[in-house]
Amino acid sequence: MSDQDQADALRRDGRRLCVLSVVIALLEGALSIPAGLAAGSIALLGFGLDSVIEASSSAAVLWGMAEPDQSKRERKEKRSLRFVGVTLLALAAYITYASVHDLLVRAEAQRSLFGIAVLLASGVAMIWLRRAKRTLAASLDSDALAADAKQSEFCAYLSGIALAGVGANAAFGLWWADPVAALVMVPVVIREGLEAAQGKACAHDQLIRERGR
Repeated sequence: MSDQDQADALRRDGRRLCVLSVVIALLEGALSIPAGLAAGSIALLGFGLDSVIEASSSAAVLWGMAEPDQSKRERKEKRSLRFVGVTLLALAAYITYASVHDLLVRAEAQRSLFGIAVLLASGVAMIWLRRAKRTLAASLDSDALAADAKQSEFCAYLSGIALAGVGANAAFGLWWADPVAALVMVPVVIREGLEAAQGKACAHDQLIRERGR
């Protein structure tokens, strides 16, 4: 197999991973957003909205990877990173507002065992996707796919944070655990959003360092 054939095969693998990411993320959003609205859980709702961004991120990477020309592909990848950054910052603003509001009015989220199940399944799926995307990103030398792997890792973090809040509320009746868990998400969302909006791909740099070891 020639180098070009190998590169094409890797890009096909990357596209399949991104398609799978879109499907999983859309499923997460379709399940967790209604569950969050029904339970009044900002942590669960924030996670669901992040899942929609995850789907948009993977779809944007697919758009960039479809371009065979290297220079054009890089420009598309930069636009993909900026798009992800803007949506993450918008999500951070919303989570902050909704969480502070819930804390001030002492809004109590209902228990959601269904939401807990969704968050557990999501965490497992996102950890696997993150590992697979990082491996392909290093082989393809793709900033956008590396950023998308970071997005999957980020989604796994958020599922864990949301699970802690939703679980504490369900198990111990701690009304404040849900909005506090949502607020814990905010600094991570802002950091990743700023880096992506500026076109940075810190995950890609780390991949290069690890590959050189």
